[in-house]
Amino acid sequence: MSTSFDHPEYNYKVVRQFAIMTVVWGVVGMAMGVFIAAQLAWPQLNFDTPWLSFGRLRPLHTNAVIFAFGGCALFATSYYIVQRTGRTRLFSDTLASFTFWGWQAVIVGAAITLPLGITSAKEYAELEWPLDILVTLVWVAYVVNFLGTVAIRKESHIYVANWFFAAFMIMIAILYVGNNLVVPVSLTKAYSIWPGTIDAMIQWWWGHNAVGFFLTAGFLGMMYYFVPKQAGRPVYSYRLSIVHFWALISIYVWAGAHHLHYSALPDWAQTSGMIMSLILLAPSWGGMINGMMTLSGAWHKLRTDPILRFLVVSLSFYGMSTFEGPMMSIKTVNALSHNTDWTIGHVHSGALGWVAMVSIGALYHLIPIMYGRKAGQMYSIGLINLHFWLATIGTVLYIASMWVNGIMQGLMWRAVNEDGTLTYSFVESVEASHWGYVVRAIGGALFLTGMLIMLFNVYMTTREANKQAGMVAAQA
Repeated sequence: MSTSFDHPEYNYKVVRQFAIMTVVWGVVGMAMGVFIAAQLAWPQLNFDTPWLSFGRLRPLHTNAVIFAFGGCALFATSYYIVQRTGRTRLFSDTLASFTFWGWQAVIVGAAITLPLGITSAKEYAELEWPLDILVTLVWVAYVVNFLGTVAIRKESHIYVANWFFAAFMIMIAILYVGNNLVVPVSLTKAYSIWPGTIDAMIQWWWGHNAVGFFLTAGFLGMMYYFVPKQAGRPVYSYRLSIVHFWALISIYVWAGAHHLHYSALPDWAQTSGMIMSLILLAPSWGGMINGMMTLSGAWHKLRTDPILRFLVVSLSFYGMSTFEGPMMSIKTVNALSHNTDWTIGHVHSGALGWVAMVSIGALYHLIPIMYGRKAGQMYSIGLINLHFWLATIGTVLYIASMWVNGIMQGLMWRAVNEDGTLTYSFVESVEASHWGYVVRAIGGALFLTGMLIMLFNVYMTTREANKQAGMVAAQA
């Protein structure tokens, strides 16, 4: 059914659907995150109920923010960018519709099964085999539709953002299927075909590259389109963007072994993962600098444009987290940081500071276009500004509290008395972490408040647009 906002040349309907659901799932996923963060500060919030326990809700939170919020943002922006830069409609409207409804079905399936304890227990791959099959079908349709659109483009050049999107799609398909090869024993349970240590290596080959391709390459595609668009400037160095692309995808895939330091994984594999992680700093910062330098001649716009502020601050967090990650992969640093809250702080400096902020900036630019307005013309610019400060302060509180907690925990766990006995018990380190958990919950609540403001702003923008469209239709 067509609407007054349908574009005669492009398929904006699926972009509009994914964009709106990005905001909705963002609120849901981050609300879940605040709730389980509060549980660590105040354990009685478990309510002695299995399906409200941290162990069951934590994977629901990660799936909701990564695959529901982040995934919908990637679908929306990649479908939009490939059409605009290729000057052609999507390869198949039917496949586009299937990817939208299929992806929502996956998310609902996760929301039902994970609180019930139906899980493979693999990080970022907790869904059991029936849902894995649905994920694969949706993803194949996505890849075919995107690459098909690239193939039928009217613009001869393939813009760099599309290279990042294509690489992320293809690698996620390979990694997800490889890590989820299982032998089903019932409708709700299956066992991996990979044995022991190999299973761990395959899992972190997937787990780290879910970060490297899903949460990095895909969102870099977003960055390379929306930062120049919002700044009104060309990419600082197009040649650097191509070097950035090939270096990043060539190196990232080898870094996953750093998750398995001091494990049964052969030492040479651990060391190679560390070395590749350190090398990864170069292309990561190359991309960050390219994005930042795109603002040359446009820095003054930051005073009045909160959307551009979201995009630029996201690049700052990208640079910080991609410095911190290689540093934490060094074995001696990892001996202190691993299994502490420092890792949680690092993950969220990337997840909140980079992924969420670049997505929010892109959506504030994109959503008005989907409803017949100019780019960035939301209901309230003031609310976007308020959202920016809530998100920034919330992220800083979150990651700073986890850095303090993590370093403290690492030092307490390794402290020994003169006779060789441990100075502190594990429970004492948990007690000492309490105020860090309180500050984290406050930071998360601020970020969630910003998302609720965004939901209101989006709702009012669509409402005004629909009202204006109705008036135009009535006059016609």
